[in-house]
This record gives sequence, C-alpha cells and structure tokens, in this order.
Amino acid sequence: MIKLRKRLLVGFVATVLTTITSYGTPLNTYERDVESKNGVVAAAKPEASKVGVKILEEGGNAVDAAIATAFAIGVLEPNASGLGGGGFMLIKPANGDPVVIDFREEAPGKSTPDMYTLDENGKAINQESTVGGKAVGVPGETTGLLTALKKYGTMSRRQVMQPAIDFAYNGIPVTVNLSSIISDNYDKISKYPATAEIYLNDGLPYEVGDKIKNVDYGKTLEKIADNGAKAFYRGEIAEKIANEVQKQGGILTTEDLKNYFVKIRKPIEGTYRGYEIISTPPASSGGTHVIELLNMMENFDLRSMGDNTAKTWHVWSEAMRQMYSDRSEYMGDTDFVKVPLKGLTSKEYAKGLVEKFDLEKPSVDKVPGEPWKYESESTTHIAVMDKEGNMVSITKSINYFFGSGVVVPGTGILLNNHMDDFVAEPGHKNSIEAGKRPLSSMSPTVVLDPKGRPFMAIGSPGATRIITAVALTISNVIDHGMNIQEAINAPRITQYQFGSLKAEGRISAAAYNELKEMGHEIDLKDYYAPYFGGVHAVMMDYSRGILEGGADPRRDGVAAGF
Repeated sequence: MIKLRKRLLVGFVATVLTTITSYGTPLNTYERDVESKNGVVAAAKPEASKVGVKILEEGGNAVDAAIATAFAIGVLEPNASGLGGGGFMLIKPANGDPVVIDFREEAPGKSTPDMYTLDENGKAINQESTVGGKAVGVPGETTGLLTALKKYGTMSRRQVMQPAIDFAYNGIPVTVNLSSIISDNYDKISKYPATAEIYLNDGLPYEVGDKIKNVDYGKTLEKIADNGAKAFYRGEIAEKIANEVQKQGGILTTEDLKNYFVKIRKPIEGTYRGYEIISTPPASSGGTHVIELLNMMENFDLRSMGDNTAKTWHVWSEAMRQMYSDRSEYMGDTDFVKVPLKGLTSKEYAKGLVEKFDLEKPSVDKVPGEPWKYESESTTHIAVMDKEGNMVSITKSINYFFGSGVVVPGTGILLNNHMDDFVAEPGHKNSIEAGKRPLSSMSPTVVLDPKGRPFMAIGSPGATRIITAVALTISNVIDHGMNIQEAINAPRITQYQFGSLKAEGRISAAAYNELKEMGHEIDLKDYYAPYFGGVHAVMMDYSRGILEGGADPRRDGVAAGF
C-alpha cells in the first residue's frame, strides 16, 4: 500500500487540467480492491460484484456467478451494455480447455457495403451509423449469456437472472458517473420518447442520488427467465424490436433475430515472459493485438528501464503505433476475410518489428508489417475466479454510451449502435456485409502463470484503448511487481498509428519533459481518465493462497469476494 500511495502522489501536476470531469475523478482509489480465499468478482458496479459473490456463496460456479453479474450489470450500468447489445466471453475451467463464446452483434440481412451516404469526411450523414434504427446490429447478449449458462453453469435461468429483475423493478442508484453520462447524452436520449421516459426525470437529467426504474425491462427479463432465449428472438419481443428499428429508419427484421446464433471459438494464445496469455479471436481484434503488443514489449527489459519513465513510455508508444497500424490493415471477421493470426502473434514477427524502432525519437507514422510470411499454418467488463481456479472473463457492450439511443417501447431494451464499428464504405476487410460481425477491440483475457496455473482474469471497456489498457495492466504485474489494484491504478498511455501520444496526467514530470524533448506531441488527459478504459481483474497470489480482485477508479467498479 505504501508503494501505491507513493505512486499516486508523484503525478505530473504542472500542466494538468485543474478541474477534472466528474466521472474522471476516482471516488476512492483505496477501497476498490478485495482479497478472498473462496472467490472474487470484479465488475463495473459494486452491486453487480455482490450479485456474483452471492451466487458463489450459494454454491454456484464461476460461470453462474459471471452470468448473474452480467445480467445485473445490464440493469445497473444501462449506458454501457444490456440485452440490446453483444460481446465476448472467455471461460477457462481449472482443469479444462479454454473456450470463447462469441455473441457479438452482426449486420442485418439487408445490409450492404454502401448502406450509408457519407459526407466529405467519410462519416455517415445524419449520424445514421451511430444514432437511430440504421445503427442497430442484431443483438447477441441474451443467447450468448444463456448458452454459456446451459453449457458450463449449474444454476437455473431464474436463479441467475432474479437479481437483475429485482434491480429493474426496484430501481438503480444514479451515481456521479451515470448522472454525468446522462447529461452528456441528453440530446440522444431526449430524441426518443421511450428512452426519455426511462432515463430522464420529467424531461431533465436525473440527479445524483435519484433512482431509475425500468419496469418494462424487468418484465422482459422475467419472460426470458421463464422461456429462454426464444422469448427474445421469436414472438412478441422480437416483433417489437424489429418494428421499432424499422420505425426509426433501420433494416433489422424478425428473420434477422430468428437466425442469430452464438459462435463457439478457439481462443487466440501466446506467451509473455513465460506467462500464457489466452484471449479473444476475431471478430474481436483485441486478443490478437494484446499478444502482438506484449510480444514486441518482451524485447525490452522494462523492469530495468523503470516504471513511469520516458524510456519505458517511448517504447510502449512505438509498439502501440505499430500494433494499431497492423490492426487497421489486417483485421476483420474471419468468417468473411482471411486474417494472418499466426503471423500477427508470432514472436519472430514482433522481433523484426522492434528492430526498426528508433529509441531516441518517435516515428512519424508506422506502416503495417508483413505478418503473412509468419503464417506457417470496442462496453463493460466482468472478471470472476473461484478458489478452484475456474476463470471467466466477459466484455460486453452497446457501443457508444446509450448505444443508438433507441429503446424498444414496452420492453425497456436499449439497442446498440455497433453498425458504426464497420468501415462505412466498400473494399475494406471490415466493410459491411449481411451477417458479418463488425470488428471489435474487446479483449476478455485469462493468464496462466509459468507453472501453468490459473493466474489472472482481466478485461476492460474503452473502445480501441481496451487493447492497450489490458496489455499495460498485465505488464505492470509481470514486469513491475505490482499487485492487481496497483497495476490497474497506474498511469496509462495510448499511441495510435497517427497523431499525438495520449497520456494520463499522472505520468511523471521527468517522463513528460523527456518525452517532449524526444519530439513526442503529448495530449495530456485527466488524472484518472475514463478515456483509458476501466480494467476489472482477478488474480491469484499463490504465495499467500489469496485471490486479489481489482477494479478501476476510472469507473464505478468495486471488486467483491467471500
């Protein structure tokens, strides 16, 4: 703890904004972690974490706890996920093979590569890819969560869904975070009467301390608990979803809902300094590029270079720049395009890339590498681990805060705007095609220690910054010896292929000045900026026989255990 306190006190303060946004300020940095012998759940709301722990206490396994937490967080954090969205789940049984359940949204059957009219900047006119019915992809969350429960859980639908049902009926607390997000998205929310009825209070944003009830959502959850996924994808609810999407200018049909199914995928795997990294394959780019990024960083002695130093941040920025360049060039839904996954995750490929790094100054840009010759053959996050070492990592989303803005009347379901994750013009690997799943950065990940034992379940929201947030946190633990909460709290950066280095205000003054002297253009964000994601993780400390849970002060998360 002394180490953590020192780290937080030595931030760069000279040029940081004096007023931090309300949801960029940590509520309390020191009360988010937990230690437990039996099981830990880390989620973006403390109430959700407690739901998962209660399931474990009642005899449920890690999957039961994760599913209950996931349904609950869809009510407690409605701006970020829910039945109208999708995501990815990685399950690693203590003594079994890992599996990924892909419940990402997909493009409706009438979708075409040129379905949006673009302006001179290449953006869809009238915000059609982000707001309204035309932004909505076919939701996957309901069948994704219930498929995992049926295959790997032990409890009934009603047992794991009842807490979410209760929250919907009884109301959820409006936190500083949620109040700010509602205010920031007021125009989108107020545009749709069914949305405004739930998320505005007589036409005005809710204030901190108020409660938001969503009775229709509770009724929808009850129908699903009683009748399974078919209650969502067929019949009355499906008809209401299709009708409202079409009313708001979209193309989703009841056939699209009826024909949606989850995809069970093999995880992408790699290693970092002897630790095994198991993560999410396409249609998420996240896992592949977490491994690519760590492969590049493995070529540097980060421990000797130091934590929060200019040398360390510089090589991270160069590796990030290269990784994002490769992501842009090669990534897409592997059911539709060929992606050089083995090349991108090859250590030989990574070594060749870092040999071109200039250690004295930043690159102007990075061109994609050539991973093909090594081919020898986007939100909320939940992490769960129990004392047996069963690990579950779920990242799920409706994309932008409050998604498309469209709530389906009579259901309480807020629909996603994940069609915006496609490239809105033909000719790209991630261009729109009917039935295709848009590229994502979601990176639910688990880590095994050098002895092959369960070590960490981790992930984050944060759009494309998910990849860097997850990689940095893993490195903080392995390279700098931090506990999981220290690793989550530590400052973050992101460097895209082009543009400035984005950094939290807590990078050290020495690092900031030296990076500027090297030629880095630095875009300094808040001390704890939600821009850099919201990592939630659980880690096993074998030396003490203790599970450690960590939650991100950039969000409302708190870990819980028993």
